[in-house]
Amino acid sequence: MKRRFAVIGLSLIVLAATGLFAQPADAPLQKANYELASRWTAAKAGKLVFDTGVQPHWMETGNRFWYSYETSQGRKFMIVDPVKKTKAPIFDNARMAAQLTQIVLTPYEAAHLPIRTLRFIDKETAVRFDLDVDRNSDVRFDGKIMKAGEVVKKVEDKKKAEKAAREAAQKKDEEEKKKDQKEEKKEDAAKPPAKPEPESKTVKLFFHYELATGKLEILPDYEAPEPRPRWASVSPDEKTVVFGRGENLFLMDAASLALAMKNPTDKAIKEVQLTTDGEKDFSYTRDLDDEQKKEYQKDEKDRKDFRVPAGFVVWSPDSRKFALSREDARKVADLWVINALSNPRPALETYKYAMPGEENQPQEELAVFDVVSKSKVVIKADRFKDQTITIETAPRTTVEVDRDYPPATTWLSPTSDILYFGRQSRDLHRYDVCRADTTSGETTVVIEEVLNTYVEVQPLRLVNGGKELIWWSERDGWGHYYLYEGSGKLVRQLTSGEYTTQGILGLDEKARALYFVACGREPNEDPYFTHTYSVGLDGRSVKLLNPGDANHSGRLNDANVFFVDTFSRVDTAPKSQLRDAQGNVALDLETTDVSALIEAGFKFPEPFKIKADDGITDLFGVMYKPFDFDPAKKYPIILYVYPGPQTESVAKTFSPRSGSMFLAQFGFVVVEVGNRGGHPQRSKWYHNYGYGNLRDYGLADKKRTVEQLAIKHSFIDNEKVGIFGHSGGGFMTAAALLVYPDFFKVGVSSSGNHENNIYNRWWSEKHHGVREVADKDGAIRFEYAIEKNSDIAGNLKGRLLLTTGDIDNNVHPGNTYRLINALIRANKRFDVFLFPGQRHGYGDMSDYWNWYRADYFCKWLLGDFSQTIDMWELNREKEQSGRKAAAAPPVGRR
Repeated sequence: MKRRFAVIGLSLIVLAATGLFAQPADAPLQKANYELASRWTAAKAGKLVFDTGVQPHWMETGNRFWYSYETSQGRKFMIVDPVKKTKAPIFDNARMAAQLTQIVLTPYEAAHLPIRTLRFIDKETAVRFDLDVDRNSDVRFDGKIMKAGEVVKKVEDKKKAEKAAREAAQKKDEEEKKKDQKEEKKEDAAKPPAKPEPESKTVKLFFHYELATGKLEILPDYEAPEPRPRWASVSPDEKTVVFGRGENLFLMDAASLALAMKNPTDKAIKEVQLTTDGEKDFSYTRDLDDEQKKEYQKDEKDRKDFRVPAGFVVWSPDSRKFALSREDARKVADLWVINALSNPRPALETYKYAMPGEENQPQEELAVFDVVSKSKVVIKADRFKDQTITIETAPRTTVEVDRDYPPATTWLSPTSDILYFGRQSRDLHRYDVCRADTTSGETTVVIEEVLNTYVEVQPLRLVNGGKELIWWSERDGWGHYYLYEGSGKLVRQLTSGEYTTQGILGLDEKARALYFVACGREPNEDPYFTHTYSVGLDGRSVKLLNPGDANHSGRLNDANVFFVDTFSRVDTAPKSQLRDAQGNVALDLETTDVSALIEAGFKFPEPFKIKADDGITDLFGVMYKPFDFDPAKKYPIILYVYPGPQTESVAKTFSPRSGSMFLAQFGFVVVEVGNRGGHPQRSKWYHNYGYGNLRDYGLADKKRTVEQLAIKHSFIDNEKVGIFGHSGGGFMTAAALLVYPDFFKVGVSSSGNHENNIYNRWWSEKHHGVREVADKDGAIRFEYAIEKNSDIAGNLKGRLLLTTGDIDNNVHPGNTYRLINALIRANKRFDVFLFPGQRHGYGDMSDYWNWYRADYFCKWLLGDFSQTIDMWELNREKEQSGRKAAAAPPVGRR
């Protein structure tokens, strides 16, 4: 009996801690509008509006490009000639549907073409695409009616023959292994023959469409290239392959790769071992988890050391050398999560994880390998204790070449004797741009950056093969571009002023013009709105190329002659235009059709500007109202937050699938707003405002925003303030309820890094700061201390829901567990929800989570506790065929 009472007592404690015993103090104040919310899930909104921008696929000739664009009328494929200022369909959808129907003998129509991807071929005079069709369906080919499987029989027979040859070779290898054994196991002899793999129910038919004639035909003998194995890093000239086996590097040539793609264990494959000093946690190969290892081992199941990807390989453009930075994590401590859903038994996952302030951190070695001599040169890169290294890579081209595989990643220098890289001190206060001699390993510092918070960088760009350099820096408090001589001597600052440049789009060396993205330069605009600009390397003034009070996204072609500009705001539908390098509009491309959204009741959110808690700094936000908004009512207000400093999670462009918009429909005003310290697109002062105070820095601005909005808008009830966020937003949410417990009443905190002393070193030390200390002998150590949410757990007064995925290997569940522990010990009632088998994002449980989170706010802000056990809002969207029908939902909740 005593034991029974003890169990009951323990159960009561658990229920009290999780808030399940808590009852609403008052009767429901307002019914949540579940019906309206259920009509505006992301999935349903996605059926009312489709593509919101043009993604250009630049072609090799004539500065042309093609794009696909989906509307409520179906998907269209367009080709644009910027010089002629024309756009036209690649093919007539209705005619294509008719031809496909006549060939495949399956009905198609213009609005529902099954084509998703295509490639221009034959010097861009034709396109190729493919369709999956039933193997046994009839098709018309060569004037006859044939089964789809018969059309591609030649290709399939070839593949079957190759597979049979592989299996025969493998069987022969196994028999030879058995002969070498003294005794064969009885169970091996009794093992039944493996069952043949079932034949695929579908086959892939490839089609050739000739642009000039409109002729469509099947390509019966076309064999799509086999996907390259993921372990293969192929040189730019496609003659050499680098991969890993065990902890070391190996080479093979293109012929051996071709053999390996057909039979991974073919004895004719020639491998050359390149290194022998790789070891666990100081490996030349990529770090793989257990599931990835199993996947790679499938092809070489009898080998202990199977082929795996090498670390991040960067090739010289001439394919003679490659660089690789390997990380020595042998002294870095382990971290663990337990996958309770692993079959057949729960499994322990172990991984290296460097935490802030810890002595033992990863150490990087930068090496260059010569493909011909097989030699290794270690670059003399050491300068800072616990430094990090970044290899500078060449920019990717935008032209879509007719090739089977993506190009290799190449280093920035056009020659194999020079390698550019960056190195940064652990406290991130110092950054060196370095040039290394790949033969001797000697290093020269070209540019130095020093700052008392943290130095941030953008990729280095070369002019004239390295005779000049373009470098980005925040040394004057704003992010700008600078022109240097190749030796590192400053020539001039290219951009200046109280705005921030965000990235290089193109560099025209002949015209000596730089094309880039920037924000905050145009007066009377939201400073986060980006635009495309050009500036001359000779110091000519900056030119705006896509004006208009909106957020612009430019996509420039490699020739730096034309770019596609897509722009929108949260309260304006997106539009895409083609502009030339001078900013002139060449063509209007597409405007997103929002008529179906509007007819369904959609209302645009409302952007606003407000003052920060200092009364000086402007903050920019977005307000979402219920679509049945009544200005005479009072609405609880909910803040969706992310503190930064890498982003503020405030929408700037049109987004009909917004989670904030969905939550508002239950009967809330939902607000997204920035805060000082929250975003790098403002000044360095704004961005680094929270440096040294990572827990509390953004909260005063959030609180002040609600207070000002409540004064301006009588429909906002600032006595019912909610807040929610994920990751850093989860951290901020819990902090808000603990720092301002009388103001923030309800918080939903998911996967929060509540204890940044056990979060990853990079984020925590960077944004909060770490102190480098040298003793009298010159030995360096690092000191780190930070405020934690658990330190003030006793302040909680409002309703708080904490969630985490139980195998989160980014923000470890320990962050949440420690706050839970502190709240229990402070005798607080709160709620906890665990997502089994989920990592930092909640994956296939995201829909459930959206509704569960909404339920929590409906209960504790609206006082609506009418939720049923079944989530009808989700269940009624699922097909119930083949399963027992669920009971009907309660009246009034359909």
